[in-house]
Amino acid sequence: MSPERLRGARDVRALIGMTSPAAKAMVALYAAACVLLAVVSRSGVSAFWPIGVALLVCVLGAVALIQVPGDPVPLGYSTALTATGPVVCGLVLGVLPVPVSSPLQLWPLGAVTAIYAFMGVRGRTGLAWLGMLATITTCVIWATLTGQGPAYGLAMSAINVAPLLMSTLFAFTIRPAARNIFALRDQTTRRAAAEAADSAILEERDRQLRRLDELARPILEHIAAGEPLDEQERLACRLLEAHLRDSVRAPILVDPAVVAAARAARARGIEVVLLDDGGMDSVAPPVRKRFLASVAGALSGADEGKVTVRVLPPDRAVLATLLCSSRRGDHRTEFGTDGHAVLHSDRREHDLGADGDRATATA
Repeated sequence: MSPERLRGARDVRALIGMTSPAAKAMVALYAAACVLLAVVSRSGVSAFWPIGVALLVCVLGAVALIQVPGDPVPLGYSTALTATGPVVCGLVLGVLPVPVSSPLQLWPLGAVTAIYAFMGVRGRTGLAWLGMLATITTCVIWATLTGQGPAYGLAMSAINVAPLLMSTLFAFTIRPAARNIFALRDQTTRRAAAEAADSAILEERDRQLRRLDELARPILEHIAAGEPLDEQERLACRLLEAHLRDSVRAPILVDPAVVAAARAARARGIEVVLLDDGGMDSVAPPVRKRFLASVAGALSGADEGKVTVRVLPPDRAVLATLLCSSRRGDHRTEFGTDGHAVLHSDRREHDLGADGDRATATA
């Protein structure tokens, strides 16, 4: 699993449904309630634009709580959410009549308390309490400056400590439980992956045993019977041994066309060496198909000597090499990462008569 997906899987938002459509609906209701309270309690307000800004800050804070990934909330967003309380209260209280004409005009206190409550659930309990203390301080300063006394400011705001205290207790309960749930989920995932790997290994072993049984059993039974082997049967044994060796040393080259061409080439007396260092494990199927077709064609066209096919290690500029050696010379073919072949020839003369002619001409 990638780091991004792992962090998403461990995000407490998913555990308590903060990423669900219901959570988005709750944010919409929260925004609608704030707007409604601000509109119905506008009596005596000296200016409405600060209230509009305060509404925007509250709504953005609520949206950030359900949209910003990470657990806990990243520090930058947490700092902005912490400042929500004093900013909103400062904007709204600054334009309210003194004394307030309706308790509904103190709606910012409930709005920011909801934000702080969910900050605690998302792992920023300390900053949530810091924001609440800053909000209470803002209210006390406003009440003092407006002649209502600091006690009034403390009384009107301190009541919101109770919901934050309950959310803090909830956070201290749900977050350790969330860690246990995530640990159990990881353990279950690892166990499932291990079981899948074991099952794949067993299935591959059974498949190889069935394949070996189909290929080798007839010859082994014939040998076990004590009957002498004729030349044709000895050739069949050699070809089978070479094929089994290829399946171990070059599994990527165990393709029906390549297997048939290699068997036919060996039956003609050609030495065939197939090697696989893993460079084709992740190539696209069309590239692999193009390469295997070229290998099968080279094996089918060889009439003497030796053919060596090697798939190079990963992350090489060349995907594989094919070397055909005969009395006429060496033909080396390189296959690029697109599967196309580039031929390199090194021709050498073996005709002694021609060598003698050249020697005579030189003399």
